[in-house]
Amino acid sequence: MKVKKTDFSTGNVYRNILELAIPMTAAQIINLLYNIVDRMYIGRIPGEGKLALTGLGICFPIIMMVNAFANLFGSGGAPICSMEQGRNDNEEAERVMGNTCTMLILTGIVLTCLGILFNKPILYAFGASDVTYPYARAYGIIYLAGTVFVMISLGMNGFINNQGFAKIGMMTVLVGAILNIILDPVFIFLLHMGVKGAAIATVISQMVSALWVLRFLTGKNTVLQLRPSVMLVKWSRVRKIMVLGLTGFMMQVTNSVVQIVCNSTLQRYGGDLYVGVMTVMSSIREIFNMPAMGLTNGAQPVISYNYGAGEYGRVKKAIKFMSISCVSIILLLWLILISFPEFFVGIFNNDSDMIAASVPVIHIYFFGLFMMALQFSGQSTFVALGKAKYAIFFSIFRKIIIVVPFTLILPRVWNLGTNGVFAAEPVSNFIGGAACFITMLSVVMPELKRGAKAKG
Repeated sequence: MKVKKTDFSTGNVYRNILELAIPMTAAQIINLLYNIVDRMYIGRIPGEGKLALTGLGICFPIIMMVNAFANLFGSGGAPICSMEQGRNDNEEAERVMGNTCTMLILTGIVLTCLGILFNKPILYAFGASDVTYPYARAYGIIYLAGTVFVMISLGMNGFINNQGFAKIGMMTVLVGAILNIILDPVFIFLLHMGVKGAAIATVISQMVSALWVLRFLTGKNTVLQLRPSVMLVKWSRVRKIMVLGLTGFMMQVTNSVVQIVCNSTLQRYGGDLYVGVMTVMSSIREIFNMPAMGLTNGAQPVISYNYGAGEYGRVKKAIKFMSISCVSIILLLWLILISFPEFFVGIFNNDSDMIAASVPVIHIYFFGLFMMALQFSGQSTFVALGKAKYAIFFSIFRKIIIVVPFTLILPRVWNLGTNGVFAAEPVSNFIGGAACFITMLSVVMPELKRGAKAKG
């Protein structure tokens, strides 16, 4: 396997970021196909597509929770690994990677057992009804059976990207996504397995992606090699990983909490139809947040490496480029979305009731989406520099302190009902995004300026 590695210490900072961000954004696009393709096919199951899509939406918090634990270790270990490489301590970088892998496997086993054991009360708490529960259970149980594969493919792929092998990292997702696209129609329609078939296709695809990651990280082409000796857990190292990973963890956990609150509130005010509308909104949001996430993920290794190496001027350039690019791209995408809302709803379900209910919601739910770019940039900078406390606070602040209370309160105000649930999101975008970015500027930039003076 011929691979190309990006050197973060030399050359143009913007080019360093783009060399990672472009394949990582492509990987984000491909990664969306895992769930997006499922939703597209499930929404078109003859006679039951609308209910099946709603059942899948009820499983979103479970998927987010699995992603949260993958982030707890993966997004915590990868930046630390980059900083150790910047300090030329590859031995410790390998041990960080190995400890991360061990914790991902152990946590995946625990989550599988708990999720399968308590699936019924969990799904009803997440907004299932007697009508949609069978669909949610059919998908959720099978998805949970493949949790370890999801943990490894999501949590360990960052260690490929952070070593500069972004194209290999993209292939991790590409291999699984192509397989998922092929298997979905086979299991769903040809074998008449419906929602169960979509889950089986996803688990098989994630298993192949996980094997791809392990094959590369244990091979000869990688800079840092995964082997049994570096997988022996040292709890002081694991604590360090978890502290930094709490940011990514809290982002996914709070997303899960918000999804649960939204689904249960929408079930009360609008029934199964509006729980389905939220599934569509969440799917569209994933698509439109993806370029910003690709850019911030591409910038993080560059920022972490140069921060560890004391190259503070390069760190400042990277932050500026990341922030301006994120805001510009999401603003453009938002304008496209509000201009063609029917098209994006129709990707997932062409039922007339679903389209009629979803189109007005798009104009409410996505108002000011570009402000989320400021949240992404601010939090990514805090994570890249190891400032976990700030990143964790703003994860909690936007979702738990703003979104959840507004989701519960606004439906009761002026008889807003379901519109009140969807209006909570733009309120949080403006308040949370601005607060996070302004804090980042006031904390990080003075520190980088002091560091540059001390070095020079």
